[in-house]
Amino acid sequence: MKLHLASGNAHKVAEFQSLARASGLDIDIVSAKSVGGMPPVVEDTGTFVGNATKKARALLGALNRAPAWVLSDDSGLCVDALDGAPGVESAYYAGPEGDAAANLKKLVNVLRDTPLGRRSARFVCVLVLLGTDGSEVVVEASCEGSLLPEPVGGAGFGYDPLFVPAGHSATFAEMSDQEKNRLSHRARAWKKLAAHLGTLVAPNSAP
Repeated sequence: MKLHLASGNAHKVAEFQSLARASGLDIDIVSAKSVGGMPPVVEDTGTFVGNATKKARALLGALNRAPAWVLSDDSGLCVDALDGAPGVESAYYAGPEGDAAANLKKLVNVLRDTPLGRRSARFVCVLVLLGTDGSEVVVEASCEGSLLPEPVGGAGFGYDPLFVPAGHSATFAEMSDQEKNRLSHRARAWKKLAAHLGTLVAPNSAP
């Protein structure tokens, strides 16, 4: 089964492909770049579900083929001390250019005077699966944790160098892909989605 991911983000494509392999399902994650790129989408719904659905519908319409399946993800970091910000604006926290390094730097500065005991946060992920047959599946999951005062680790992407998942001492950016994929918000959302995908595709018999 081929899933067209409503994103050109290479990190997301790799992460979802890794999750697909781990699920044991014969699924190929295809970047939107391979089909001409994502159509312009204004993420203005104010919710993860709304934005993910909007992106999925935009790519599905642009594919102009049947049958086809589109997977869309909208995710973000919700910080309690900031009343849930950056939330749905996580990708554009420092400006419309969506610079991940600038977003990380801004969050570090905004939380500069926030004590360790008040730095609780969670990553939230919503996945939307749409098919040209009219199928629509929406799942949501989160990963609780806290934020360090300064970035630590060189792996991962986005806010990973600040985020320490609950019950652990390392940031996502210090973890291997395998470890992160057992804990992350995307991994948890994918696990829910895999239950639906399992009814559409056969298990992968490759070793």
